[in-house]
Amino acid sequence: MPVTRLVLTDFRNHRDAVLTPGSGFVVLTGENGAGKTNILEAVSLLAPGRGLRRAPLSEMARQNGKGGFGVAASLGDVEIGTGTQPTAPERRLVRVNGAAAAATILAEWLTVLWLTPAMDRLFMEGPGERRRFLDRLTLALAPGHAHESTRYEAAMRQRNRLLADDVPPDPSWLTALEARMAEHGAAIQREREHAVALLRDRLSTEPEGIFARAGLALEGWTGDEATLARDLRDNRRRDAAAGRALSGPHRSDLLVTHLGKPVLCMATSRLEGGQPAHLCSTGEQKALLLGLVLAHAELVADRIGRAPILLLDEVAAHLDPARRAALFERLAGKGQVWMTGTEAALFDAVPGQATRHTVVNGMIG
Repeated sequence: MPVTRLVLTDFRNHRDAVLTPGSGFVVLTGENGAGKTNILEAVSLLAPGRGLRRAPLSEMARQNGKGGFGVAASLGDVEIGTGTQPTAPERRLVRVNGAAAAATILAEWLTVLWLTPAMDRLFMEGPGERRRFLDRLTLALAPGHAHESTRYEAAMRQRNRLLADDVPPDPSWLTALEARMAEHGAAIQREREHAVALLRDRLSTEPEGIFARAGLALEGWTGDEATLARDLRDNRRRDAAAGRALSGPHRSDLLVTHLGKPVLCMATSRLEGGQPAHLCSTGEQKALLLGLVLAHAELVADRIGRAPILLLDEVAAHLDPARRAALFERLAGKGQVWMTGTEAALFDAVPGQATRHTVVNGMIG
């Protein structure tokens, strides 16, 4: 479902902003610091999670405002709202058609994917960032993934606290928490593996074009419910010394390779596989990431019958005119796509009727 109306109240540098975007391209232009990315962040909060910046909620409230903020959106005849109250700046509130709801339920109404300049180093950072990226991809295909992740992390935090306590923990309570971790952790692993397999199959059929074709695999921890329960039970002392659980899906990583650059295997003297993404050039990494996001968006539309909302922050800035035109052509008719840039000319090749706004110091024109 596209967003048909967006209202921001005391969000970042927007005191009160209202947008009525169309169902296709939404182009936001303006100088750096004007508030373009803030609008994308607001849209990203209409999905489960902490948004595209992963910022604390208290930082999202407008400075010199009343202390809380609100983001409200219309999706046809469905009204979604999220925000905070001044008295509880770190407690997120969610409403669907006026009724209080858990943030995880937002995944049932819309899917939001994004690509930001901060993600350019995704393949160079630690596995935590890639896990979060993978979980967003997975959530788009399995809305229940947010519930499984929330339950798993809650049980893991409780177990970590018990193991860190000076008083020996109750073994039966540890066993119960480990059973909960095993149940939800196995579900997380299955959903991730399914998402990776679907996306890998999708990418394998794509011709090598201007967007690099990626190969995908899961690395690190793998296992089922019984295996995880046993690992947690047998390694309590080890985990207590480490201060965290060393087994589970929170130890997995997403391995990405550039299939267009096969690597010479010394054992067979043949070209095999692809070059690991972290060894590719900056431009190749950007192309891999963009290709991944585009293929995943198309996969989601095919699998669940609903095109995701795409948020592309400064995506056109480092593409030459031919690649920009090819990107816009591929995105045309694929759902609502929000894009930002400092120059309106970057989006001259956007086809069809696009919604275009200029953003100046938190004001939308």
